[in-house]
Amino acid sequence: MKFVWAELAAENRVGLVSLANGDPDPSLYPFRKFEFEIPDVKGRHVDPVPHWRTHQAPSQTLRAYKDAAIERLEHPEESEISLTIGDAFQYTHGAGLPATQLALGELANAFHRPPNHVVTLTLGNSDGVTKAFRLLGERGEWFLTEEFSFPGMTNAPLAYGIRWVGVKMDREGLIPGELDKVLREWDETRGKRPHVLYIVPCGQNPTGSTLSLRRRQKIYDIARDWDLIIIEDDPYYFLQYDLPSVETSLTTEDFVERYAETLVPSFVSMDVDGRVIRIDSFSKVIAPGMRLGWILSNEMFHHHLVKYTDSASQHPHGFGQIFVTGMLSKRGWGLDGFVLWMQSLCKDYQRRRDLLLEVFRNEVEPSGLASINCAQAGMFAWIKINLEGHPRYRCGDAKEVVVETGGHQVTTRCTTNVPLLMEELLSDLRVAGLIVMPAALFAIPDAEMDDVPSLRTSVYDRCSFFRATFCGTDEAIRAGMGKFGQALEVFFKQ
Repeated sequence: MKFVWAELAAENRVGLVSLANGDPDPSLYPFRKFEFEIPDVKGRHVDPVPHWRTHQAPSQTLRAYKDAAIERLEHPEESEISLTIGDAFQYTHGAGLPATQLALGELANAFHRPPNHVVTLTLGNSDGVTKAFRLLGERGEWFLTEEFSFPGMTNAPLAYGIRWVGVKMDREGLIPGELDKVLREWDETRGKRPHVLYIVPCGQNPTGSTLSLRRRQKIYDIARDWDLIIIEDDPYYFLQYDLPSVETSLTTEDFVERYAETLVPSFVSMDVDGRVIRIDSFSKVIAPGMRLGWILSNEMFHHHLVKYTDSASQHPHGFGQIFVTGMLSKRGWGLDGFVLWMQSLCKDYQRRRDLLLEVFRNEVEPSGLASINCAQAGMFAWIKINLEGHPRYRCGDAKEVVVETGGHQVTTRCTTNVPLLMEELLSDLRVAGLIVMPAALFAIPDAEMDDVPSLRTSVYDRCSFFRATFCGTDEAIRAGMGKFGQALEVFFKQ
């Protein structure tokens, strides 16, 4: 049906009357006006986030009206009409409202300058990622991802027969040479060589690693060599830390451009082939309950994604599209105000990260029992437990073990007793009153890949890590690391 309407709209026929669609009459919607109170960031030279958090910052109000006539009546001085409730809450097509697409396209161009890529709205990152999986994979195929990856995403395609190959990582993220090795040594008797790489380049969940520009370039070159499609899932892109200072002033014309240059370039910014599908979200920088995100992709994928969305979740909700369009407009923050808020938000999360590192170094590090990876982006620290120093640590011939991975069990072959020791330590931490996430929960199982030379070492032998967040309160960070250090010392004496 929407295809028919697209054709009629393209004809631009005068006097065309529609008795086709069952579109509710907007005049009958039971609301006349929406108001969103947001921080007033324009013209200020202080960090808006801490002032807003402590209720000391001034605010401004974004308004949306049922129709243009009501808006003109209440604000005759305004020459530009905002997105109306009547337009935002009517049925539309899967790409989202044109006004919201345009606003997000301008945001994407400011930070990525993607060549020949277009915007498709989604119901947040999870919606965008899972739709990409569905469109790109067929039953029995293998996808590539980091050896530790967020199970909320990697579990999604298992139901329709997609299987995963984990690529080894180090402190800086996925190792390009290991990616090339997996592809080069692939045994096609197991199925087609993987053609999709799913990757989180900034503040990777769970490891907190951020790929350097050099690694990104190498990974993109490997993708070109082996004809991989890259799904760039980047919800933490705007939460990058230890950046060069950029003057927080909205009076400088190139403020947004200079800030964008301090961030690590994205995969989509270097995509000359249209092989990158980039997925963004407001969940981490505005609010997770918004459930609104967007995809940057080539026109062909955009076309298929819109057709799929029209037959599945339908278009994103009107509340979020009205808010985002207004926020990014000249009446709201605009791009410069949005960037000022992002810069201030980064400072707040970086302060929390630094606090966690400081407490860890005071409470845990002196014992030599654990070390921590300093996250350059995101919300997570990756803590390594030095199990080799535990009196009951064992390493030898491979043995079959059952690993608890949060709700289900995985049978694999390990050459160490790391899984057993980590389960014991996790239990001890819970008894001590602390919850952290064990690496085994995020590990990509590789038991089926034992006869592939590059994958013979079980990932569970490398699961001597915990994920800890630093996005909580200062009190939670201090108390948590104190409990961690105490429980760790007791565990190593057992």
